Amino acid sequence: MIRVFKHYIPQEVMLLCLFDLLLLGLAGEAGWQLRTFQLSIDPGPFAERAVAICGFAMIVWLAVIAVGTYTPLALRSIRFATARLFVALGLGMLSISFVNLVMPGTALWRSILLYAMALGLLLLVMNRLIATRVVDARAFRRRILVLGAGPRAQRLLDLSNRPDSGFRVLAFVAMGGAVTERVAGAIDREEIGDLGKYVERIRAQEVVLAMQERRNSLPLKDLVRVKTKGVDVSDLSGFLERETGKLDLDTLNPSWLIFSDGFIAGQRISTVAKRVFDVVVSLAVLLLTLPLIGFFALLVKLESKGPVFYRQERVGLYGQTFQIPKLRSMRQDAEAQGIKWAEKDDPRITRVGRFIRLVRIDELPQLWSVLKGEMSFVGPRPERPEFVAELDEKLPFYAERHMVKPGITGWAQINYPYGASIEDARGKLEYDLYYAKNYSPFLDLLILLQTARVILWPEGAR
Repeated sequence: MIRVFKHYIPQEVMLLCLFDLLLLGLAGEAGWQLRTFQLSIDPGPFAERAVAICGFAMIVWLAVIAVGTYTPLALRSIRFATARLFVALGLGMLSISFVNLVMPGTALWRSILLYAMALGLLLLVMNRLIATRVVDARAFRRRILVLGAGPRAQRLLDLSNRPDSGFRVLAFVAMGGAVTERVAGAIDREEIGDLGKYVERIRAQEVVLAMQERRNSLPLKDLVRVKTKGVDVSDLSGFLERETGKLDLDTLNPSWLIFSDGFIAGQRISTVAKRVFDVVVSLAVLLLTLPLIGFFALLVKLESKGPVFYRQERVGLYGQTFQIPKLRSMRQDAEAQGIKWAEKDDPRITRVGRFIRLVRIDELPQLWSVLKGEMSFVGPRPERPEFVAELDEKLPFYAERHMVKPGITGWAQINYPYGASIEDARGKLEYDLYYAKNYSPFLDLLILLQTARVILWPEGAR
């Protein structure tokens, strides 16, 4: 491990990071050479473009770091890393364009920038492909020691065995107490002696508290010693949030929500920026897609009787209800026998309705709700009041998802299939709570870019 600004970084990650910076510089220079060759002009001495090339490499490199392409999952999954790299290059292009606007002549020309970005993406992906062949994939997994040997510890073991896991468990330590189920191979606390030295000996990077009952069994002195040695100490709920991208309802408790960071309201700049984005983009997309909406509205009318558009009452910000417009995808009498969840191969869905649901065209009229301010582009999916009343009784913390404005797309929509049961609603709630707790403009940008994947590969659409 290398300590940089009080942060411990694996040597393999540091080496990959420096190679990326070098490759981005080469991409900038190659883009310059390619464009000048295409125009049949002299590229000139390198000193005249050194600032622009170095600036390009540094700005894109910082964007690559910012979007999390050096996280364990990104280091092991080329698909995940490539998606993050696309986001990073997009942010880098916007940043370089802004620099060129403020300080003309200090950044790459736009034509050269396109070549440099394309070459940069190719080189960074190739760098990761080579790294995964040369370096053992386990080297990129965070090494953890688990305090606890019960069902919670078993949960961590199951997660660590998944192919996309970002960590591996070095050992389980049974902390005493009555445990009916015990993880195989767990070590009793008495067998270790000095916990701090044991953590150092097995080279653990993090200690995770996964005890069933922590009262009177939390080794505070040991944990202080471990912490002062530069090893992270995490609560199970926080660890699962970081590793899975959702809040785990099975381990969540009110005190953790109260004292953890997040759920920060009143960020006026972010709120205003989000609203401006919603108004400008929803108006632009509505104008661009009016012919498409009109065409499918005609098909809906020709296939079945009834109105082309229908309005449903949904629950929005702070539990307030509003009417949401959609293209009708079901028969007019779809709810003659009462309200129920949409099912797979639901017979109430028309042929045209099945297609527009598959490619999300039925959602386009919701842009009107975004324009009015009742919804946002990004946020939890708004549910019907009848379902909300039921879910609020059966699922803990369900009301907290209404602390942010509902959206057309969201963190749950891109990470979980279409919800059609209480169990599905529970799974989506864990992602919705994560979004409400960790909202940021970058998370919105990541969701918007990932929404294209859901549209192109609509595995969860119903």
